[in-house]
Amino acid sequence: MNETTTWIIIICMGIGSFGLRYVFLGIIGDRQMPEWVLRHLRYTAVAVLPGLVAPLVIWPSATGGEPDPARMAAAAATLVTGYVTKNILWAILVGALTLFGGLQIL
Repeated sequence: MNETTTWIIIICMGIGSFGLRYVFLGIIGDRQMPEWVLRHLRYTAVAVLPGLVAPLVIWPSATGGEPDPARMAAAAATLVTGYVTKNILWAILVGALTLFGGLQIL
């Protein structure tokens, strides 16, 4: 790929990213949104975080893309702790300790 094509792609991606944000913030940003939209927007972080974490658990680059029991155990411990305690800090702490311990033992 030559330099011109790279810059065209970068500029188009910037315009697209700006356009998506402008639709929500510039056009409808000063209007009251319906309750059903606000209800769905509350789940954005809940939907994005698993999408970011799942590839790191299922296909970790540290193991060459092979599933690792330590990472699976840490993910399970984090999920169970978060579900039971409803506290994200406890879930993160238990998951980190489980991952650290699992990597040391295994």
